[in-house]
Amino acid sequence: MTAAQRKVSFDHSEGPASDQPGLSLLEHLRHAARRGRCKTYVDLFGACAALSGNRQVAAQAASEVLMRCLHQALGQRPVIYRSGERATSFDEDWLMALARSLKSNDTASATFLLHSRVPRHARRNLAFLLQTVVDAQEQV
Repeated sequence: MTAAQRKVSFDHSEGPASDQPGLSLLEHLRHAARRGRCKTYVDLFGACAALSGNRQVAAQAASEVLMRCLHQALGQRPVIYRSGERATSFDEDWLMALARSLKSNDTASATFLLHSRVPRHARRNLAFLLQTVVDAQEQV
């Protein structure tokens, strides 16, 4: 992917917040990351099994668990900026690209993105959590 394509696809640094595609989900995930910072350790596999059958409760829980366990899937702490920041980190760009590919059922892109950063044992759980969050969001 060229730098020009990357800027068009992922750069959220220009224009008003309401005109930027994917920013709604990004802001939602940033809020979930801030809420989960001081909570206890959660295992990625166990957390997926504990999600509610209620769609709204499950989506909120999935957001929180996703952001609390993302470091387990990536093998390092992701860089997540505060809510309202105009700039985005590489980790946020990657997460939003994965969310867009899941929303549009672009299996090839989702597979590539997951294989590029997530070990085999965590791929299914991460995709499940993000898919749950994406399904509950209107704008990705």
